[in-house]
Amino acid sequence: MLVKEVMTSPAITITAGTSIKDALTLLDEHHVTSLPVIDSRGHLVGIVNEADLLRHAVRHDARAHMILDERVGENPSRIEDVMSQLSMTVTGDSDLSDAVELMNSTAIKSVPVVDYGRVVGVVSRSDVVHLLARSDKHIHREIQELLRSAGVQCEVSVDGGVARIEKFEDPAQWRVAEVIVGSVPGVISVQFPG
Repeated sequence: MLVKEVMTSPAITITAGTSIKDALTLLDEHHVTSLPVIDSRGHLVGIVNEADLLRHAVRHDARAHMILDERVGENPSRIEDVMSQLSMTVTGDSDLSDAVELMNSTAIKSVPVVDYGRVVGVVSRSDVVHLLARSDKHIHREIQELLRSAGVQCEVSVDGGVARIEKFEDPAQWRVAEVIVGSVPGVISVQFPG
């Protein structure tokens, strides 16, 4: 499966001059965990996530600590003050498994999707979870429609996201069926009788 088949597009983006408060509002309103930061041409210049914003927006309460907050005077107010300029990206034509590996290996929750440096979407762990959570009934129906339109005749069952393909009229169509079935959102694996 390709990233462009799963990503959220268009991406919710901000500029470096956006206020921290406005960025927090966008995170809350859109239920996202990070925001790509773009320039006036839509090119990616950085990223800001919940942790970046919370680190600077939540202050010590002197009533709880009975100490003076040492950060007094440190009040970043714009995204340019808190964003990370180093951000990992993928393209829409990247393999989704590579994007998932990138998120898992770096513990980031989402990755901007770029096309020639311009942000065209975002793929997140929650996008992938949503994809994999599709019901077997919906997956089965989509597989049957795709195989029928491709002229592949076989029997298919889906259980727990595992698609089992059997009884081919033409065994030479196995590979075609595997590619078609493996591209259906929510299919975790494809099995053939062994």
